Amino acid sequence: MMEEEELEFVEELEAVLQLTPEVQLAIEQVFPSQDPLDQADFNAVEYINTLFPTEQSLANIDDVVSKIRLKIRRLDDNIRTVVRGQTNVGQDGRQALEEAQKAIQQLFGKIKDIKDKAEKSEQMVKEITRDIKQLDHAKRHLTTSITTLNHLHMLAGGVDSLEAMTRRRQYGEVANLLQGVMNVLEHFHKYMGIPQIRQLSERVKAAQTELGQQILADFEEAFPSQGTKRPGGPSNVLRDACLVANILDPRIKQEIIKKFIKQHLSEYLVLFQENQDVAWLDKIDRRYAWVKRQLVDYEEKYGRMFPREWCMTERISVEFCHVTRTELSKIMRARAKEIEVKLLLFAIQRTTNFEGFLAKRFSGCTLTDGTLKKLESPPPSTNPFLEDETTPEMEELALEKGELEQPKKPKAPDNPFHGIVSKCFEPHLYVYIESQDKNLSELIDRFVADFKAQGPPKPNTDEGGAVLPSCADLFVYYKKCMVQCSQLSTGEPMIALTTIFQKYLREYAWKILSGNLPKTSSSSGGLTISSLLKEKEGSEVARFTLEELCLICSILSTAEYCLATTQQLEEKLKEKVDVSLTERINLTGEMDTFSTVISSSIQLLVQDLDAACDPALIAMSKMPWQNVEHVGDQSPYVTSVILHIKQNVPIIRDNLASTRKYFTQFCIKFANSFIPKFITHLFKCKPISMVGAEQLLLDTHSLKMVLLDLPSIGSQVVRKAPASYTKIVVKGMTRAEMILKVVMAPHEPLVVFVDNYIKLLTDCNTETFQKILDMKGLKRSEQSSMLELFRQRLPAPPSGTESSSTLSLMAPTPEQESSRIRKLEKLIKKRL
Repeated sequence: MMEEEELEFVEELEAVLQLTPEVQLAIEQVFPSQDPLDQADFNAVEYINTLFPTEQSLANIDDVVSKIRLKIRRLDDNIRTVVRGQTNVGQDGRQALEEAQKAIQQLFGKIKDIKDKAEKSEQMVKEITRDIKQLDHAKRHLTTSITTLNHLHMLAGGVDSLEAMTRRRQYGEVANLLQGVMNVLEHFHKYMGIPQIRQLSERVKAAQTELGQQILADFEEAFPSQGTKRPGGPSNVLRDACLVANILDPRIKQEIIKKFIKQHLSEYLVLFQENQDVAWLDKIDRRYAWVKRQLVDYEEKYGRMFPREWCMTERISVEFCHVTRTELSKIMRARAKEIEVKLLLFAIQRTTNFEGFLAKRFSGCTLTDGTLKKLESPPPSTNPFLEDETTPEMEELALEKGELEQPKKPKAPDNPFHGIVSKCFEPHLYVYIESQDKNLSELIDRFVADFKAQGPPKPNTDEGGAVLPSCADLFVYYKKCMVQCSQLSTGEPMIALTTIFQKYLREYAWKILSGNLPKTSSSSGGLTISSLLKEKEGSEVARFTLEELCLICSILSTAEYCLATTQQLEEKLKEKVDVSLTERINLTGEMDTFSTVISSSIQLLVQDLDAACDPALIAMSKMPWQNVEHVGDQSPYVTSVILHIKQNVPIIRDNLASTRKYFTQFCIKFANSFIPKFITHLFKCKPISMVGAEQLLLDTHSLKMVLLDLPSIGSQVVRKAPASYTKIVVKGMTRAEMILKVVMAPHEPLVVFVDNYIKLLTDCNTETFQKILDMKGLKRSEQSSMLELFRQRLPAPPSGTESSSTLSLMAPTPEQESSRIRKLEKLIKKRL
């Protein structure tokens, strides 16, 4: 029973001493120990085994027991000391808490005392500063009163003096005094409710009104509206009066300027009346010469009378321009039938020169809404037509070298006076537009006549196809018209000129370019089969002559040049015209026309070479391929095709050297036309023996090599063919080779043949399969079963073990297939 009780006690003790992992970890961090007795996972059996690993070690059991008992006693002593030390902890804690509470109460008391003292100090400061604030307000009010009294004294004295000086016309003193009085009066705006202040303000307004009327009367007396005599020079009184007018109502200043300018230009209106000879456009120079003399006369006589900031010379010039524009508009409406192009251009040229003269001399600061609205400055432009003046020969040379798109240095700065007079010519620019229409019509007719007289361009094998010289002449003339018209107007006349440009671009495209393309012959011509088989190299000629081929290339190059230049022309027209009208300029239709000419030219070149190769392909389809006994050199029809290619392609390439992209298009279109036609004639070669198929495969490979070399054939400089072209040739001719390989394969067993066809051609078309069976010379009964099998095999390719084994047994092995291809390559190498 005692042992059981002890065991229960031990278990209960272990349950009580079982600590959580967090508590155990904290104890290990505070009291680190390596003693096994301190470990949480202590095992008594393992500990005893550690102390007594062998039976011989039991001899020391008494010593070990003594050490353990000694350790137990020490632990008991430590526990006892700690327990006794903890008995007084509670009492000490309560005592420390009471002391802390007392300290907090004392602190609160001190804070309350400080707060009470601060409130008392604040109240004391307010009582001290109350008197200081009162003194500050009194000082401020006293200063304001003194200042206002001083201003009032100055205002009263100034008004008296102003009225006296006005009566004596002492404008020099009035100018200085009036400005001061008005400045002082501004300080009394808030006192206008006081009768005396309001009375002084009314006296100042009355003095200003009197001054204005008096100054206008003095100017009317000095420069009477009626009469022809003028005073010899300005007076100091009027000069000072202008200074006063600067301070008065701006309407007084405007009235003075208006009357003076009107009186100054009265002679002009008399000299250049509508019924005078000098008023017509042919003597327009005299108008501008007269105003230049008047400006010199003004500077000598009245230059010092008016303030410089009034810009009187510029105002006189601007008013002269307005009057001139009105008078010219009236006289041109009355004599519209007498206006000729040369006379109109002469008048516009002289007028724009005069506007340029004004821009150099004046800044345009007086061009306000009341006179002329300043033109909006266009955005910075790289327009080559804003370049400095050059001779027509230099312009033509630059255009021929393709420098139309080169940005030139624009003119700067913009002319603020542009159109101030020349705007009146805009309603009559239809005369200029009609003239350009007539000139361009004559120019196109001359181009047509010159082409017929000179004939097609000479063959060019050095620098590429020559652009027709008429093309450069046309665009040089366009440039000249555009620059000239943009100087006249940037509005509707430019749109009308653009319409004329469009009309004659289309006429040039159809009359000069499309109209001179050689016509294809309707007769098939060609060679007979027997002559083709016996032909020798050099015995054939192309359907187009050398001159005709060069003409087609020249027209193509010209159309390409026109296309690029028309695009540039559209951009320049949009730069020249007003921003609101840019959307109405569209030369897309004309560019499409030139693109059509290019396509037609390329198609003619392709048709010519294609037609030259047709007899050879017909001869190929007529040859008895079932009777071919051995594989030899390439067939005669291949030699004929290569001969035609070598004859035509170098000529076309040399004449299209300046437009390589269109030569590439020619090659691509020819490949897309020739290869399907070759495959079509290939299907017509039936029946074909095994040897015949090998000969055709050799011929196909030869044609493939020639086509791959087509872009650089006959050239000393070998260039890599474009990837797009190579892809088309490889894809098309590989299909032809696969067709022949299927024909060469044995047709039994049927399953293997059908699977081989699907693998090589990947063609699910029954008609193609039927054509290959015809090429093999199979009977209809055999074809029907094979066609049925072909339809059955289409959905699922062969994948079973049987078909694989059958294919491996019956179909030609890859080694056999590669040996045949090597034989063909050897034959081709021998031929080369």
